[in-house]
Amino acid sequence: MQQILSYDAVVIGAGPVGLASAIEVQRRGLSVCVIDKGALVNSIVGYPTNMEFFSTPELLEIGDYPFPTAHYKPLREDALDYYRRVTVAEKLTLRLYERVVRLEGDAGEYIVVTDKAQIATRHVIIATGFFDIPNKLDVPGGNLPHVSHYYKEPYAHVDRPVVVIGAKNSAAKAALQMARAGAHVTLVVRGAEISESVKYWIRPDLINRIKEGRIKAYFNTLMQAVTPEAVELLTPDGPVSVPATYVYALTGYRPDYALLMALGITTQNDAASTPSHDPETFETNRPGVYLAGTVCGGLNTSRWFIENGRYHAQVIAEHIAATTNVPQPS
Repeated sequence: MQQILSYDAVVIGAGPVGLASAIEVQRRGLSVCVIDKGALVNSIVGYPTNMEFFSTPELLEIGDYPFPTAHYKPLREDALDYYRRVTVAEKLTLRLYERVVRLEGDAGEYIVVTDKAQIATRHVIIATGFFDIPNKLDVPGGNLPHVSHYYKEPYAHVDRPVVVIGAKNSAAKAALQMARAGAHVTLVVRGAEISESVKYWIRPDLINRIKEGRIKAYFNTLMQAVTPEAVELLTPDGPVSVPATYVYALTGYRPDYALLMALGITTQNDAASTPSHDPETFETNRPGVYLAGTVCGGLNTSRWFIENGRYHAQVIAEHIAATTNVPQPS
């Protein structure tokens, strides 16, 4: 029989914005728990080893806690330690490795149903980001075991042929790191060039490595198939078969629309399939249910980041407190 619990608010997603939301709600005198189907800051756990953030420490801070680091831009491991320490300091209630199944009830009397419990709550904050749902390769062999949408580190690929698909930051960094570690890297790009959105200190490095031949690149090229030993490409000069013992399809990610649908959140009829929400309060089409962070942008995953997602947390907490008649802190 499922456990039955009760909180004033439930946050779905234990990433930085979800944690910031829980902190803001809790500081306004309301009880709150944070649910995540994976680990604490699960997306950051999945980032490459020693990955450097593009943001400086103060832009990653939540709850007014300083982010101590010896680096100008923090590493993945710095962030993992920081968010854990903040969570402990705030005594946040976590329910990790627990999957939300659906949302029942009406405004003020919701039941968050998970695979382990039923949680009664007046408010729900959805801060699920987008990193868990990759844009899959829609080609034969795209699901073979040596195809991955997540890059971790280069060391297993020394002296091996590796194909990287994509032209943005993740693909650029992975290609450069593996080439420098001794892999034989081929980059496959659907467009005519490396994306202009690649960071200014990464893009010229990659372009120069391609010019010198250290990284082989195919532009204006489409994936046709993946086999156990190669990838089949359609280039401007015709079909090409490229040997590959591993394939990294770093072609972006999207929000978990299946979960949003299970929670009763509709989407707008726009190019980004934006989840329906009030841009001022971040309340969705279900009263008392809010979106926070990257998920607000739908397929436009570069619209919101940790630094502006913190603002969502503050606005939502103030709106929740105002609508539940909780005295505001002086």
